[in-house]
Amino acid sequence: MGSSNHLKRLAMPRSWPLPRKTSIWVTRPTPGAHSLELCMPISLVIRDVLGYARSTREVRHILHNGHALVDGRVCKDVRRGVGLMDVLTLGDSHYRCVLDHNGRLRYRTISADEAGWKVCRIEGKNTIKGGKTQLNLHDGRNIIVDDASEYSTGSSLKLALPSQEIVEHIKFVDGVRCYLIGGAHVGGFANMKSSEIKRSSMPNEVLFEDFGTVASNVFAVGDSTLPHTEVVE
Repeated sequence: MGSSNHLKRLAMPRSWPLPRKTSIWVTRPTPGAHSLELCMPISLVIRDVLGYARSTREVRHILHNGHALVDGRVCKDVRRGVGLMDVLTLGDSHYRCVLDHNGRLRYRTISADEAGWKVCRIEGKNTIKGGKTQLNLHDGRNIIVDDASEYSTGSSLKLALPSQEIVEHIKFVDGVRCYLIGGAHVGGFANMKSSEIKRSSMPNEVLFEDFGTVASNVFAVGDSTLPHTEVVE
């Protein structure tokens, strides 16, 4: 698919809950925070998923009048991707992007209190000027912290929106409650039993009570609540 601005419906990601044969083309999200498989352009979410508009022209009217917010900030780009864990606000209604048990993106209704935070996974960290540590999060955010040893890759941060203040540090340790974003148990919860770091090109693994999966499929959420997701026994 490359970097083209165009995307055929037959080639769109399997995670998009849209029919494939209604037309030839579909909007491609602007390159940014999320991968193509884990986000949808806001125009498709408003028009085709939530049904707030009948055309892209109506979507532009909604956006240009400041009625749509992503993570607490006004969005006016019709191709802006709304991806995993993002909070979409339309008027007085709030939605969080999650994955269902088929691995499809869903935008579930949440309360105003839940719309005031989101959980972000730490994908990496590096040292910047001044000796401070910059954390790279799964949604493209960069958070600067003072204590490098306190945070590790795989852990998660619960952030207040839109201030981005750290509300809670969810450590990636044995026993932590995890949300599965890939594999056979996608869309479910399970408590981590242990993790295995591979000293090779093989991906790290995480073990649960009855199954295991690669670390990239595991999202530590702790006690944070996510809407309409399934529990893995």
